[in-house]
Amino acid sequence: MKAAFCGNDNASAYDISAGVLKNVCFVDALNLVPHVFLLFITFPILFIGWGSQSSKVQIHHNTWLHFPGHNLRWILTFTLLFVHVCEIAEGIVSDANMKSRHLHLFLPAMMGFVAATTAIVYYHNIETSNFPKLLLALFLYWIMAFVTKTIKLVRYCEDGVTFSQLRFCITGIMVILYGLLMAVEINVIRVRRYVFFMNPQKVKPPEDLQDLGVRFLQPFVNLLSKATYWWMNTLIISAHKKPIDLKAIGKLPIAMRALTNYVCLKEAYEEQKKKVANQPNKIPSIWLAMYRAFGRPILLSSTFRYLADLLGFAGPLCISGIVESLQNRTDTTGKSNETSTSYLSSQDFLKNAYVLAVLLFLALILQRTFLQASYYVTIETGINLRGALLAMIYNKILRLSTSNLSMGEMTLGQINNLVAIETNQLMWFLFLCPNLWAMPVQIIMGVILLYNLLRVSALVGAAVIVLLAPIQYFIATKLAEAQKSTLDYSTERLKKTNEILKGIKLLKLYAWEHIFCTSVEETRTKELISLKTFALYTSLSIFMNAAIPIAAVLATFVTYEYQNEATLQPYQAFASLSLFHILVTPLFLLSTVVRFAVKAVISVQKLNEFLISDEIGDDSWRSAESSVTYESCKKHTGLHTKAINRKQPLRHQLDSYEQPPRRQPRPFETDDIAIKVTNGYFSWGSGLATLSNINIRIPTGQMTMIVGQVGCGKSSLLLAILGEMQTLEGKVLWNNINETDPSCEATRSRNRYSVAYAAQKPWLLNATVEENIIFGSPFNKQRYKAVTDACSLQPDIDLLPFGDQTEIGERGINLSGGQRQRICVARALYQNTNIVFLDDPFSALDIHLSDHLMQEGILKFLQEDKRTLILVTHKLQYLPHADWIIAMKDGYVLREGTLKDIQTKDVELYEHWKTLMNRQDQELEKDMETDQTTLERKTLRRAMYPRESKAQLEDEDEEEEEEEDDDDNMSTVMRLRTKMPWRTCWRYLTSGGFFLLFLMIFSKLLKHSVIVAIDYWLARWTSMENKTGDSIERNRENKSHHVAVFSTLCGAGIFLCLVTSLTVEWMGLTAAKNLHHNLLNKIILGPIRFFDTTPLGLILNRFSADTNIIDQHIPPTLESLTRSTLLCLSAIGMISYATPWFLVALVPLGVAFYFIQKYFRVASKDLQELDDSTQLPLLCHFSETAEGLTTIRAFRHEARFKQHMLELTDTNNIAYLFLSAANRWLEVRTDYLGACIVLTAAVTSITYKPESGILGLGLLYALTITNYLNWVVRNLADLEVQMGAVKKVNSFLTMESENYEGTMDPSQVPKDWPQEGEIKIEDLCVRYENNLKPVLKHVKAYIKPGQKVGICGRTGSGKSSLSLAFFRMVDIFDGKIVIDGIDICKLPLDTLRSRLSIILQDPILFSGSIRFNLDPECKCTDDRLWEALEIAQLKNMVKSLPGGLDAVVTEGGENFSVGQRQLFCLARAFVRKSSILIMDEATASIDMATENILQKVVMTAFVDRTVVTIAHRVHTILTADLVIVMKRGNILENDTPENLLSREDGIFASFVRADM
Repeated sequence: MKAAFCGNDNASAYDISAGVLKNVCFVDALNLVPHVFLLFITFPILFIGWGSQSSKVQIHHNTWLHFPGHNLRWILTFTLLFVHVCEIAEGIVSDANMKSRHLHLFLPAMMGFVAATTAIVYYHNIETSNFPKLLLALFLYWIMAFVTKTIKLVRYCEDGVTFSQLRFCITGIMVILYGLLMAVEINVIRVRRYVFFMNPQKVKPPEDLQDLGVRFLQPFVNLLSKATYWWMNTLIISAHKKPIDLKAIGKLPIAMRALTNYVCLKEAYEEQKKKVANQPNKIPSIWLAMYRAFGRPILLSSTFRYLADLLGFAGPLCISGIVESLQNRTDTTGKSNETSTSYLSSQDFLKNAYVLAVLLFLALILQRTFLQASYYVTIETGINLRGALLAMIYNKILRLSTSNLSMGEMTLGQINNLVAIETNQLMWFLFLCPNLWAMPVQIIMGVILLYNLLRVSALVGAAVIVLLAPIQYFIATKLAEAQKSTLDYSTERLKKTNEILKGIKLLKLYAWEHIFCTSVEETRTKELISLKTFALYTSLSIFMNAAIPIAAVLATFVTYEYQNEATLQPYQAFASLSLFHILVTPLFLLSTVVRFAVKAVISVQKLNEFLISDEIGDDSWRSAESSVTYESCKKHTGLHTKAINRKQPLRHQLDSYEQPPRRQPRPFETDDIAIKVTNGYFSWGSGLATLSNINIRIPTGQMTMIVGQVGCGKSSLLLAILGEMQTLEGKVLWNNINETDPSCEATRSRNRYSVAYAAQKPWLLNATVEENIIFGSPFNKQRYKAVTDACSLQPDIDLLPFGDQTEIGERGINLSGGQRQRICVARALYQNTNIVFLDDPFSALDIHLSDHLMQEGILKFLQEDKRTLILVTHKLQYLPHADWIIAMKDGYVLREGTLKDIQTKDVELYEHWKTLMNRQDQELEKDMETDQTTLERKTLRRAMYPRESKAQLEDEDEEEEEEEDDDDNMSTVMRLRTKMPWRTCWRYLTSGGFFLLFLMIFSKLLKHSVIVAIDYWLARWTSMENKTGDSIERNRENKSHHVAVFSTLCGAGIFLCLVTSLTVEWMGLTAAKNLHHNLLNKIILGPIRFFDTTPLGLILNRFSADTNIIDQHIPPTLESLTRSTLLCLSAIGMISYATPWFLVALVPLGVAFYFIQKYFRVASKDLQELDDSTQLPLLCHFSETAEGLTTIRAFRHEARFKQHMLELTDTNNIAYLFLSAANRWLEVRTDYLGACIVLTAAVTSITYKPESGILGLGLLYALTITNYLNWVVRNLADLEVQMGAVKKVNSFLTMESENYEGTMDPSQVPKDWPQEGEIKIEDLCVRYENNLKPVLKHVKAYIKPGQKVGICGRTGSGKSSLSLAFFRMVDIFDGKIVIDGIDICKLPLDTLRSRLSIILQDPILFSGSIRFNLDPECKCTDDRLWEALEIAQLKNMVKSLPGGLDAVVTEGGENFSVGQRQLFCLARAFVRKSSILIMDEATASIDMATENILQKVVMTAFVDRTVVTIAHRVHTILTADLVIVMKRGNILENDTPENLLSREDGIFASFVRADM
């Protein structure tokens, strides 16, 4: 067939006698002109002139700015391209009906398509370089195209062509589109004035783009990039080169920042408040406020969702069309030849199978684009909403009245829940929101279409689905319940594990590991039972999901067969199958959405309660300026100008007290009163006055002390002055300082009302020590040093690993009470404020520190700065230093005045104070001996330093080691990042047991084969029935045969769905059970060195976070991954079976898919980690603020804290936004790949015409692939992250245990060994690990039975190592210890450790009863326990407790004092009737009284036992029978104390002299 432009089968084709425009072919040729014109003009500009053109404003993004009508132009151009495609298709189909080729039917349309594409590329380039003059070319093109198309349309009208012909409709639409584009172009000229006007408009890019920190470009890129997330490519690909960090994702754009959204929501909420202001019992509606603030994007998202859902129905319709047209084409083959000007009608056009295939492809692409756009918009809105809510909650927290928090109306837990749970619930509800109204529409449409295909029997299938939906809801609620009970058990298990790890040394020394291990295992068993129910309901939910469509299809087709005379056609069967697949999704999701809606309603109620709770009153008397100039920070040099001797002896004779010669207090002149309270009645919100009739004055620049008994309202008075209490009546007046006084030049630079405050309960930020002290003020080195010295913090800071840059607080290092308190006092001193409130700063400090703080900090530092100080204290010995004293009692002021005044006016009170002071002085004498601070520092040192060697434990796994030999380290790391952890996966799967693994794989494969078989049988059945022209009887037999096989297969499929979902969960549970069991046993039997070198938090993490992932997250991910992978594979197999040629097209698609998933997995992992790591600081900041409310408000630092909160929220939001954008990036790409698969499958099958049933089957499967491809990748990415937990647990499982088996059989050891308690140490060498240096070198000693031995030496001399060697806690690699004739290295560890006793330096008690603490094995009688308690002098104390021996011991024994705990440990050692007792520095942490008791007991109760004491203070072992002095692992002196003391130059003698 020859080709010619106008065709050569018609002589009149080139005839123009009737006029040029009358010739159709000429008009078509005319239409080519504008397209050719555009291509000629734009190509040179695009390819040549582009290099030299650069934008006027240098900017790092090429998404510069948008011309007016930007989005409309993109939409119109895309519509134009679609119409061009239709025009081309129409031309080709019409041409196929001709005798010869007529190029004019489709060539101009093809050129038009090229020109339209060029136009949009050209426009995009002009826009990014902001050079609007070049748009003139486009303007001319639109005009020319509009004119030529109009001529064509007029020509058709004259010929009498009407709307029934497709070509007329297409031309009409084209005219409209070109006209609209012309209008858009004119609008750009009007706004930008780039031509025909004198002064063109100057435009600046949006503010965000001028800020180089903004990397989130979604709001600024063009429409195509927005829809396909093209701008994410650079980030996702760069993740391969280096991990994504916070710097790479930059800042949030302004419109998405928490502050912007907060302002929005706040305004809307205030509006609601105004509405209900007059109605007292109505509360403002948060729902309406949320709708006001975020309604528009939700509507936009819902629109996208509706469009996507409607386009989703194109799939089934196109399938039925294609199958039907092919069926007819095989029936009627013959070609109709028409005249040259054949016009197609739309019906004929849509009967063409190829046209339908292309339409299906376009519909899929559009549907997926709209769906992802809808998801993205809801997620962005949800994130914005969460940011706004967090800011609202935070602002409210800062204004909460203190009474609310202290009276327990609002607990910290509730506030944390609001932040962590309720805001997230609302965010998730927003994500699922569009589903609420999109689903009903989808369901109704689906049912109507089904009814059209299958009439009544369709309703049967739909009914099955609808009736089974409530079961889904029921399962979902049960799931939530099971999860809650699991959580309770796992919290309990963690508490127990934590106790074990804290007391592991004691457990090992007493051989009690197994008792405690069993208790954890018991809780774990309960947890596993609750996990089992969880797993059961999960698998039921999965089963329902898979089984409902099978059941519905079965019901429908069987009904159809028996009800209708007509046989089932392939196109009906496959279209309805596809519709059922569409219907199941919304019904499954419905239960989830309903559940979230219910949760959201509850969350909003909680939020409402919180937002309308009481607020603190406005303290208008303290001016709101929080800006303080810090000039005077420089003032404090180290020089002391005052010559007043403040260091008078501590125990003043009160009578001889004279007031120091300093500026006489004149408290009656107003200048000299800083604060005055008149007639004050204050309450803690209950309406009852806590403080009544308060009339006090606080003199300026002097020290006021507030004293009184515990609970008389001293702290409340401070808080009342700060405005934290409710004022029932009276006033608090803050005075203006007289600024003319020259001595106030320092104060002038301070804010008049600035206050520094140190609360009674120390409150620290999660920040460095330095940040905690500076607290937002500028750093001044001299001042900082002066303050840390005054609070004697320097020695503590020196102990910390990074000095004052060490993180402390919740997540940092835990300091002791005294250390925390000193940091808080330092914070108050450092702030440059007029007034300082110190609330009992000495309570947690010992006497030396208190004195130092009083002298250096308070008397020197504060008084030199002439700051007003208000000090609440119990230490009456400091009263003489006070300029003004306020004595309180039961909530009112007892006395006020100077000490002189009180001495003269209230002799009784004065005498009372004197007796108290004498008593305090006696305690002081005692106190001088025990130095609490050195002890605190010792604990800190112990906590800090054993962390060197095991920090690397995390990363050492075999996978890395194999690849380390690689020279190019960087590429190795990258290869590791892209590689799936297959080995870990295999370990996980096998830890569930091989039988279950085999069962799982087998049942999965079988299930998918059966599902394929069901569909295949359906295809055979429908294709067969159309061909058979047999008798009715034969047909009936066939029918029942087909139905029987079909029903059997469906039944098998449903059963297998249940089996597979159960086996996966069961396997996951077994794996979780085994992994936890192995981990616990491994850790508990680990060597003590492991616990010294591994931080406790790290081990606990394995038991909490990692175990939780293994328990609850891996099984569903694994299930979902295997299901979607097998579905995709079976689909590809089915399509290839229908049309083998499809395999050729599969290769490039497969390559594309491989790269997409490879890049996505790496980026997703990083972004997920970022999201997790930015969430924790945010939650911590909230709980921290709620705890330190009074401090923050007293310092007036609300604004700074708000700012910090907004920054943390934005950081977390940007990470989450990028994570969801990355998910969209992946989904758009996999969806487009899926659409390509559908297109290739359709085209190949139309060309190769298999049986119509098989063809329908292939297309149906191609459609399902689009849904499952992205799930494969996302589940892979999730599994990779979750396998990290298994890897971490495994890294602990490779650790070596202690060697518990000895060479002797336990039965060979005498029952009462060691009877005598004789110890021979022969040539003993000991080390902690076989790669470390020995700590004891060739030690020889002999201890007779019943001797009391003292071992002393400096720190690190090997004393403790020797005590550990008795228990084989350390590696004895040479020499031996023989006890009562048996070498201890031969004994089984349990036997050895259970026969000796030890008292450790740190007293350790476990939560439980007193009985459990003394005798966890329950071997002893009550009398024996009481006897032990009596010996330890605890009997009376225990008797007075409720329950006696069964009295409760809280975690760590916190309800007893340190001394009492140490005595319990003594009783514990006594209960075990062992003839050898070892005391390891047992008296280091207790006061003198307790120590005396201990010494006495050792001398009396342990008379016949061998006692080895490791001494921390030498005087404790002066009474011993034998003293061993050690140095650097060797014994230097070994003799009786008398002999050693007689040696003048001996080490022991020097120790004793030093200790005196």
